[in-house]
Amino acid sequence: MPRSVPFRRTLAALLLSCALVAGAIACGDSGDTSGGNAASPSVSASAEKQRLAKTRFVANAGLAAGATYQWIVKPYRAGTFKKGAEGRRLALVKAGLAGGFAYNRLQAAAKNAKGDPLLSKAVAPLTAGIESLKGLGTKLRKGEAGEGDVGAFESVIDSIKNAGKDAGAEVKDKVPSTSQLTG
Repeated sequence: MPRSVPFRRTLAALLLSCALVAGAIACGDSGDTSGGNAASPSVSASAEKQRLAKTRFVANAGLAAGATYQWIVKPYRAGTFKKGAEGRRLALVKAGLAGGFAYNRLQAAAKNAKGDPLLSKAVAPLTAGIESLKGLGTKLRKGEAGEGDVGAFESVIDSIKNAGKDAGAEVKDKVPSTSQLTG
């Protein structure tokens, strides 16, 4: 048995080394010295950056929309935020966390939109609306939010979704887990 432990470690180290070498070779230069089109890599990198910007925008905006609907709009419409309602305290805490999370994800989505020319034009006018949500998470957590505050979240989310759709990046609600709200 004592000999199998060093053998396993050696084997693990060998496999890890091979994986690192293979990764370095795959990421290395192709060796093409034929003097091909020099603009080709930058155009490809630019297109890739734009594609990733849209993908990240859709992911972040979708998480914000899902959190807003699941933990702010739905409980508010169900009357869970009213004094004396069953589960009110937990609902308010979750709504406060969801509000902060949604604000953070909307900020990230606006930043991602800057990587795509069409998205940046569509989202730029909405940054003021996103900024207006800054303190609503705390307001929700304290139970001080009203119809107008919940409506503000809905309005900004709908505007972001419409801007994304107009720019070819359709946003669908994606409900984050409770651990994502706190983490």
